[in-house]
Amino acid sequence: MKRMPAVAGSFYESDPQELKNRIEWSFNHPVGPGKIPEIPKDKNKRDNLFFIVPHAGYIYSGPVAAHSYYYLVSEGKPDIVIILGPNHTGYGSYVSVWPEGEWETPLGDVRVNKDIVMELVKYSQVVDIDEKAHLYEHSIEVQIPFLQYFFDSNFEIVPIVVGLQTPEIAEYLANGIYKILDNHKDKDIVILSSSDMNHYDPYDVTYKKDQMAIDKIVQLDYKGLYEVVEDKDVTMCGYAPVMVSMILARKFNKKPYILKHATSGDTSGSKDSVVGYLAARFGN
Repeated sequence: MKRMPAVAGSFYESDPQELKNRIEWSFNHPVGPGKIPEIPKDKNKRDNLFFIVPHAGYIYSGPVAAHSYYYLVSEGKPDIVIILGPNHTGYGSYVSVWPEGEWETPLGDVRVNKDIVMELVKYSQVVDIDEKAHLYEHSIEVQIPFLQYFFDSNFEIVPIVVGLQTPEIAEYLANGIYKILDNHKDKDIVILSSSDMNHYDPYDVTYKKDQMAIDKIVQLDYKGLYEVVEDKDVTMCGYAPVMVSMILARKFNKKPYILKHATSGDTSGSKDSVVGYLAARFGN
């Protein structure tokens, strides 16, 4: 079972070398971290287990995403990356995991860890095995080339898209992932929560709306984040994936660190109508 790329050639380059060049551009961009991280020769215990990453076209959000990947890469190659994203397409069930096989990008194929998938279905109580939700969804796909640039295809993924974004769903998901992390302490497992921030307001309005959400993330107030999104018209698309990382950070006593907040107006576009992007880590 192979999942073919849906947004190669649109969200990122379809030519492998051009794609690598774009990833390097993201790290070296003025909005990015300014340099490309090095994989450590001697791997220590990972401090940052949970990250927030954006998922727009690389020319827009790549420099912001690079901040989270800088920290991830600097702590070495993970064994498994659980990637949670929102369901933009509406296909599939409320919470959908891709069951097995490989995901293809221009940089190669990455294997899905079937055993972890089945554990997640068992423990979380809300995850369905469902390929349809993933076929055209970009929020997970755009993360994989960043990982492949550094680690080739020598890691495994668990791809999850969330259509029903409520605190209750986030709690079920977080509890399932917590049990997996507890069961597999011998594995280096990282969780990526994929989300963009406010969409299509003017630059100043988006910064103000984003800050309301960021304040709740810093407080690890996941129910408060949900209320901000619902009540303040903050059109953040992946708030359930972010809530999952916030809940897990509380369970593991990890602190939130905002790495970079910017908009499409800061990277590659007009400031009349922008999308916000956030990179954050949860560590010590």
